[in-house]
Amino acid sequence: MHTKIFHGLLVGLTLFVCGSSLGAFGAPRQDAGGGDKAFRAEVDKYLGRYEATYRRLYTEWQAARWAVYTHVVPGDIEARTNLLASEQLLRAFTGNVENVELSRAYLERRRELLPLERRELDRISWIAAGGSQIVADLVEKRIAGDAEVGETFHGFIYQVDDRSVDLREIDRILREETDLRLRRAAWDASKEVGSQLRAPLVRLRWLRNEIVRALGQRDYFAWRVAEYGLGAADLLHRVDFVLRDLRPLQIELHTWLRYELARRYGQPVPDLIPAHWLPSRFGEDESALLEPHGFDLDGALSRLPGDPSRAVVELAQRTWTGLGFEPLPPTFWGNSSLAPVPLDAGFKKSEQPSGWFIDLDKDVRALMAVGADERSYRDAHHVLGGVQYDLASSNANVPYTLRGGASRAFHQAVGMLLGIAAEQPRFLTSAGIDAINGPDPMQLLLREALQYALFVPWSAGTMAHFESELYHDGLAPEKWNARYWELVAHYQGIAPPSPRDERWCDVAADPDLVDHPGDAYDRAIACVLAFEIHDHIARKILYQDPHDTDYWGRRDVGNYLKSIVRFGATVDWRAKLREKTGYDLSGRAMVDYFEPLRKWLVEQNKGRKSTLAPY
Repeated sequence: MHTKIFHGLLVGLTLFVCGSSLGAFGAPRQDAGGGDKAFRAEVDKYLGRYEATYRRLYTEWQAARWAVYTHVVPGDIEARTNLLASEQLLRAFTGNVENVELSRAYLERRRELLPLERRELDRISWIAAGGSQIVADLVEKRIAGDAEVGETFHGFIYQVDDRSVDLREIDRILREETDLRLRRAAWDASKEVGSQLRAPLVRLRWLRNEIVRALGQRDYFAWRVAEYGLGAADLLHRVDFVLRDLRPLQIELHTWLRYELARRYGQPVPDLIPAHWLPSRFGEDESALLEPHGFDLDGALSRLPGDPSRAVVELAQRTWTGLGFEPLPPTFWGNSSLAPVPLDAGFKKSEQPSGWFIDLDKDVRALMAVGADERSYRDAHHVLGGVQYDLASSNANVPYTLRGGASRAFHQAVGMLLGIAAEQPRFLTSAGIDAINGPDPMQLLLREALQYALFVPWSAGTMAHFESELYHDGLAPEKWNARYWELVAHYQGIAPPSPRDERWCDVAADPDLVDHPGDAYDRAIACVLAFEIHDHIARKILYQDPHDTDYWGRRDVGNYLKSIVRFGATVDWRAKLREKTGYDLSGRAMVDYFEPLRKWLVEQNKGRKSTLAPY
């Protein structure tokens, strides 16, 4: 083991073993009111020590990740070494035999524990499986493999017509250009990185599976799903029900798209939509196809004074403070990375918008490439939603290991919710954003459907089932590309521009497969949750049409959201969903929201052939 790593590990474990008997917040934990007091005191000591060491090592790891993701320079040995060392220290602690054995032993006496202590210990046990030191050599190799794949992906230079471009330029071409040759060149370029990632991902698949199996998990996919309190088959069953609910709308959207795109490009109407005809790289968001008359958010944002990379984020912050959330700390503005990186800068950064919770307390940051455009406006509301969730959960009632979202999807849903609400006409008018001039409501609804209703089949359908087959079923590497496109055809009704054999690995061009493996379904569930929460806010708090709400300055809406986010993961996410909306996870709210559009599309599609099969 690297000397620096070994020294740090000794320091960390010494602090852990000799730590104080205080709880994670500097005060003894409350007695359960009975049972073996010596046992309760022992658990209290253990959790206090664990929290202190976990937070310190987690902060060091996140800081090292931030340094790499915001300044990607292939071959930067020092940055990679720091990243590897910090994660190895963290996993050596969380996965050490003492933590595994103690957490399991305490959980065998669950009835003597407080509910919060049970949740903490369950979380500690779950974390341990991701870095079990029973197979420490495999954990070290997995950490190095993750770093290598991340560096390859985020440092990749794309070429379109012998010109170096970044993903922002590829996305611009796919959104704006009508020349099918240029669109094909951009789409092809966006997939080039995948072929370089197949071999390391094969190795990582094996490492990830073997590491979690060391502590009794079925496979890596099942381990990631277990954080939701569900089995893998149960989760897929639930998201399949959502997909079935949405399929009638999806069929009408798919039919409309086939005919609209064929007309736009002067081509015969295809049964499956050629992928390079679409404005998104994975067929997950086609809202850029439509700019409804009377709606010009890009134009309004371009008129904001000052640097757009800050102005757009400040606009999103005003939405949150208007709801009664605290302003972002000054360190957010000093530490975040918001501006796009010029191509000639000599380095790159991750272009996937993300919020970062560095120290599990007040050090929150955003990593984005913000421009004066609608997508950045939406992403800013989404990212700040996660940041506000993190800050709200940073209170004395939430242990460090349980800060963040009630589930990964709940964490994303709160931000996605504001992304939906902040683009509705009444909200924009109240916010003083001059983007609305009598828009056609049906065109606005169509645009929303092209963004959200098509996103769920990609995330919960194509990607969730691919990752299940990848980790759970052991899908053979020589079948990855073929199987990926079979799933894309089935769930999304999309085909590659021309046959793609196993020279390519197009699924690996998806940043989530690289940065968040095993979590593909998170954003689909988040989307469904966002519409469920929005429906409740519109009908039960605002008493407004869910299609045209005004959250601006509504402290009652903010208080409702705070009643969700301040608990972090100390509560069961499904119980919290039922408590706050009256419903369990389902596509009900999305189906209701888009039902007027589905009926309208049925009229538009009269005489047209549908090629997407019902479930």
